[in-house]
Amino acid sequence: MIERRRGAILARRTPAEAPPSVVVLAGEPKSASLTREFVRAFVRHHAPDASEDHVETVVLVACEMVTNSIRYGTGPGDSLQLSLDTDDARTRVEVRDPVRRRPRPRPESQQRDRGRGLIILDALCREWGVVEAQFGKAVWAEVGAS
Repeated sequence: MIERRRGAILARRTPAEAPPSVVVLAGEPKSASLTREFVRAFVRHHAPDASEDHVETVVLVACEMVTNSIRYGTGPGDSLQLSLDTDDARTRVEVRDPVRRRPRPRPESQQRDRGRGLIILDALCREWGVVEAQFGKAVWAEVGAS
């Protein structure tokens, strides 16, 4: 069964069940806060021994990826998909959106308040990449356990 919650579509679950590994989010700015909430719940449930630093690093990485997808990979009415997978060694984050254009680094600038998403991925992730998807692309990143 499916549950709609503040702009997100989640698999219906009871409080004792694990958070789902996939969430569909509206391509809107409010999805960034939903991402933070979803990622914290998922990692804390599936990797209960993960350090708080690891959880917050995954939250930051996922939020940056979702924000980039909203800005550059969705249009009005579009949605995106956030998938998570975690174990004792790492957490994998994947964001799919309908635009095939790949992210590209932008020159650092003190005047802009954007363009730092890929710098953050480079700094915080073991590795990250982009693959073509049936409808658009998927950007993925792996954060090592602390």
